[in-house]
Amino acid sequence: MKRYFIILALTAGSLASCKKDYTNPNAPTDAQVFSNTDGLTKVVVGIKQRWAVNGVGVSSLYQAISAAGLSTGELTVLNAGNADLAQLQNGGTNLAPNNGVLNSFWTTANIVNAEATKVINSVGNIPDVSYRNAVQAYAHLYKALAIGTMAQFWERVPVNTGENATYNTRLEALAAATKLLDDAAALIGTTPLPAAFLSQVGNEIDVRNTLLALAARFYLMAGNNDLAIARANAVNLTVRSIYFYNTLNPNPVFRSSLITNNVYGIVNNFGLSGALAPDPADRRIAFHLTKNASNGSGFFRDDATAIPIYQPGEMLLIQAEAHARRNDLPAAINFLNQVLTKTTDAFGVGAGLPAYSGAQTQVAVLQEVYKNRCIELYMSGLKLEDSRRFGRPGPGQTGAERTRNFYPYPQQERDGNPNTPADPAN
Repeated sequence: MKRYFIILALTAGSLASCKKDYTNPNAPTDAQVFSNTDGLTKVVVGIKQRWAVNGVGVSSLYQAISAAGLSTGELTVLNAGNADLAQLQNGGTNLAPNNGVLNSFWTTANIVNAEATKVINSVGNIPDVSYRNAVQAYAHLYKALAIGTMAQFWERVPVNTGENATYNTRLEALAAATKLLDDAAALIGTTPLPAAFLSQVGNEIDVRNTLLALAARFYLMAGNNDLAIARANAVNLTVRSIYFYNTLNPNPVFRSSLITNNVYGIVNNFGLSGALAPDPADRRIAFHLTKNASNGSGFFRDDATAIPIYQPGEMLLIQAEAHARRNDLPAAINFLNQVLTKTTDAFGVGAGLPAYSGAQTQVAVLQEVYKNRCIELYMSGLKLEDSRRFGRPGPGQTGAERTRNFYPYPQQERDGNPNTPADPAN
């Protein structure tokens, strides 16, 4: 996809708690950028870049993968001098509100939310209806992605940014995210996006399938099993949607962490043990955990390795989990078996294992689903949410599998926004 290096008219006013506005006299104003098709298109490209590429700042995607991985034992800090990362790994009261990872994650996600909102509010300035719908769909997608991702790490998040922003519960945030995604899917329907738009923004994202997949993800997190099943079932599992990288805009996890062998690294057996330990014959071990000469692996093998926005296996496991929670065990096992027995998929991921032969109980099937989410979706940024949702042991419990339940709010947010909630105990 194309890259624009001066794209977003991002002012300090975009942030949830900022009170100052620093103006660059050489930069276009918001009124200029958001008033025409070209400007709005470039903002969409900039939003994509800010979310997924460590370019203008540390990307939200990198921070989500890093934070979730370190808080749940998927990853391990290789140099204790990386204090902010070590805080995430140690968790508990060691994780300070001024942690640099949390501050960056919070800020960047809120910028994406704010800029996407500006696009949504300005699409009336695009005269061509099909082009307008495409721009709006992308803005909905990234606003939903920002809100839904933040809701995996904080107890309350601002759905709408601005000075002294108010906070919404996680369920309210997830409801807002799914509505944005469903509205965008209805907006574009099955009509292909305009070629003129894709030539500027890139075609590495299949928007319709991505809207459905993210809606399935967030409906599952919200406990709406019926809609999670419906959305996941509608996703075309042969179609890839990816975060695209190259040598100019490298894969952030590979370039910023794995290649150096001095920041953080992967762990044996996905960090799983006991009943959750992977079968030694599981082909996903080689895919995710076998390092290459550059110290990369899985979706982080080199600068140009694409990271999936969602995986086929995630959609199958969403359906397995949702059916199990409805106590429809035959359907749950059917979808679980599709993950266990597949030898490859659109991303080359496959377990190649026999079908499930465990106990035909809800508890046993859900545990197997969780185990396979840990393996199939390794380093996807989803494990902290998964660990809580499946009721795995948390901080202070015997055999704790995560070092935090939710994160404290960044100190910079508390200093600037009187509506910031109290920090969770853990």
